[in-house]
Amino acid sequence: MRPLPSFLVLFASLAMPLAAQDHQVINAPGAAVGLPFSSAVRVGHMLYLSGQIGNTPGTRQLADTGIAGQTKQAFENVKAVLAAAGSTLQRVVKCTVFLTDIKDYAAMNAVYATYFPKDPPARSTVAGTGLALGARIEIECLATVGA
Repeated sequence: MRPLPSFLVLFASLAMPLAAQDHQVINAPGAAVGLPFSSAVRVGHMLYLSGQIGNTPGTRQLADTGIAGQTKQAFENVKAVLAAAGSTLQRVVKCTVFLTDIKDYAAMNAVYATYFPKDPPARSTVAGTGLALGARIEIECLATVGA
């Protein structure tokens, strides 16, 4: 019997962490219940956060109408999800920021910089139309957790 090609062995080893027993759903306190998504999902040492908008936790009410206030609240919501999963902002490796108006970039970026004052994670920022609850910003992150 011939051994498996090395690319198949590599593929199999990469797929192993995706086993069901490694898949853990995390919902932060105050997270919307009954919606078809989780606050975050942990697979191995990676944490995948759902996008967070600037709503007051446990409500559908935006904390502020301005981009700076919504960015701050979105980050506070991100921090709550990270804490519920046993992680922190210092372990965030990638953020994606969604804006409804690219003209909000500078104001968002000023607040963003206060949450990552040193060694910020990789980031993408895109603008489009329409976010949940009429929000002006949504932030999703990838972070490490555990050992």
